[in-house]
Amino acid sequence: MTNLVTGSLKVSFTNLSTGTAITENATGPGKVTTHPDGSLTAAGGGHGLLILAPADAKRFGLPTVSVTTGRLTASIAADGNFTSAVWDFHHLIDRLIGVR
Repeated sequence: MTNLVTGSLKVSFTNLSTGTAITENATGPGKVTTHPDGSLTAAGGGHGLLILAPADAKRFGLPTVSVTTGRLTASIAADGNFTSAVWDFHHLIDRLIGVR
């Protein structure tokens, strides 16, 4: 099954240490394909939301939560583990409120 993701998506973040809050636009667009074995292939561009488990964030050298702008293609196994990720994006949120 393939889902195309378009439209409005606003996400809010608060840095609990400083109380600083921001709302960001993460509208994509994106495309998520769910394979019969439960694995996923995701491709997105524009502004997007990227949430990684701490181990994956460390493995890829990225923050656990990012609002990004640019392209991302990822393959995710049925158990939720990233099997590949290719990106050409810039982080927006970690610069704004110091989330890492």
